[in-house]
Amino acid sequence: MCGLAGCWTKRTNLSLRASVQEMSQTLNHRGPDAGAVWVDEPEGIGLGHCRLKVIDLSENGAQPMHSACNRYVLVFNGEIYNHHRLRAELEECGLAPSWRGHSDTEILLAGFVAWGVAAMLQRAVGMFAFALWDKEERRLTLGRDRFGEKPLYYGWLGRGNGQTFVFGSELKALRAFPNFDNPINRDALALYFQFCTVPAPYSIFQDIFKLEPGHILVLQGEGFSHRAIKIEPYWQLTDVVDKGISSPILDEVEAIELLESTLQESIEQQSIADVPLGAFLSGGVDSSLITALMQNQSSSRIQTFTVGFDEIEFDESPYALAVAQHIGTEHHELRVTSKDALNIIPNLPEIYDEPFSDSSQIPTYFICQAARQNVTVALSGDAGDELFGGYNRYFWGKRIWSKVAWLPMVARQLLGTGISLFPVSNWDAINYVLPRHYQTTNLGDKVHKMAYRLERVENLDDLYRTLLMVWQEGNDLVKHSNKLPTILDDANIVANISKSEQRMMFWDSLLYLPDDILTKVDRAAMRVSLETRAPFLDHRIAELAWRLPLHMKIRDGQSKWALRQVLYKYVPSDLVERPKRGFSIPLGQWLRGPLRDWAEGLLNQERLQSEGYLNSTLIRETWQQHLSERYDWPHHLWSVLMFQAWLDSTS
Repeated sequence: MCGLAGCWTKRTNLSLRASVQEMSQTLNHRGPDAGAVWVDEPEGIGLGHCRLKVIDLSENGAQPMHSACNRYVLVFNGEIYNHHRLRAELEECGLAPSWRGHSDTEILLAGFVAWGVAAMLQRAVGMFAFALWDKEERRLTLGRDRFGEKPLYYGWLGRGNGQTFVFGSELKALRAFPNFDNPINRDALALYFQFCTVPAPYSIFQDIFKLEPGHILVLQGEGFSHRAIKIEPYWQLTDVVDKGISSPILDEVEAIELLESTLQESIEQQSIADVPLGAFLSGGVDSSLITALMQNQSSSRIQTFTVGFDEIEFDESPYALAVAQHIGTEHHELRVTSKDALNIIPNLPEIYDEPFSDSSQIPTYFICQAARQNVTVALSGDAGDELFGGYNRYFWGKRIWSKVAWLPMVARQLLGTGISLFPVSNWDAINYVLPRHYQTTNLGDKVHKMAYRLERVENLDDLYRTLLMVWQEGNDLVKHSNKLPTILDDANIVANISKSEQRMMFWDSLLYLPDDILTKVDRAAMRVSLETRAPFLDHRIAELAWRLPLHMKIRDGQSKWALRQVLYKYVPSDLVERPKRGFSIPLGQWLRGPLRDWAEGLLNQERLQSEGYLNSTLIRETWQQHLSERYDWPHHLWSVLMFQAWLDSTS
């Protein structure tokens, strides 16, 4: 894993090499093992790279890398898991250069030369972001993997003869370019308060964007304006979904066998590294399955990692330990306390680089830190929920809506208000007397969220959209902001998906997965120079998942049916069957307790008013309601706190 940065500029009053070097150095945490810069002063183009050595540890894998024909220069962040097969294909076709080493970067570059960028990416299995400079055509190409595991920002600084096109793995690299002064994008900030992250293609700064997953950007010739770039997809999930739904696998035995063999192949490819490798293990279905298959392929005990909490209702470490003991891994457990959280919070704005407020960022950071003490690469179970129907909202939402949809809006509003008047703690007490398969972590918090949404939605898709959001009206919270469109506003992309659960999974795969889950893991892992890999995000598994009918994912009120059938071959069901918790922390309790003073400082009304971004009255009312314990608003407040802390870090 690595970090990349660069620019293409018209400015002549700066040292190009020094500027790119400064950009690259901000990314040393992503690649602490080596770094280099290449520039072409007359062209105004510069590429920088920081390297974490995982494949081909020699200098033969160093970047920026020049093609054998010397026409192209490449900086690359990621892994091409099938690079051995691609190398063999190049050799069989007589298109291989004289190889210098065995890095996947060299093979990727050779593929670009032989087949072109899009054709090579369609052959590749992997996670990546890259920048490729064509000296002959004076063409810059940026690309990002299919699901967005690896980040890539780009945009414009300055105007006229001083205009510069910049790009990099993280925003901090772009901000390091001389005289960066792009203002905060208030419209994007409103989206942040809805989704706890700024969704692609937007960023927190004006004129700076995220390249969307599965896309290629081309900038060529003299053009530096927004109109000069060309952005096109080389792979689209919509095509996968349409094909999968139209040609389903109907035989359950065939489906389970194919799922197991495809997962085995993905894990085998992703377990290749020239450095120590392990896995995250929560004891849930996804991580247990990845770990079990990984251990089954290994001749030695693999290392597994989990985090635990003193608050029992949030602690999954006993389940992870039980699974680890059954599988036979070398297991490591880290305990996280409110004091640990308080110590890492000041670093979160710098780690995440733009406002980000999924509170599981805290345990994610700690599990990455723990893993890095023993390994350089860790496999995770990310994307199992989105592809195989794992989130509670996929079946709870429909179940609840079916019981209240007939009510007039006024009646639903009264029902929602009545539910909200019942304190969170009382709902949590009820949770313990429910049948086991109906129990869920933080029932009170979830019931209050649902009540709030019942007062505002008109159909099931509306309900899903609100379940994905924290502040429902981000523009009410952010002063002088306008509404920006997201994929949730495009009804056409789900026109061919008749089942509501599948629409939710599709939307989650396009928005929640890349912009929240994968962002969270990438930044936390890269902060400690750990490479993470997600076998479920092999696009062949995604394509297979969409060929499975809905009843092979959600059955009898239980999620991930197909994954469970594979898992039970390796792990007894009683070790993993329990209510879904999610990777959460006792945030509401901590904000009323050990984090209260810190929060009070950031939520000071005079401060909020002087900054001029947010509705201070609304925030103070929410804070007081939370402190009263009648209402629970941890996620609303955390989003404000993370923005405020980020704002501090930029001053």
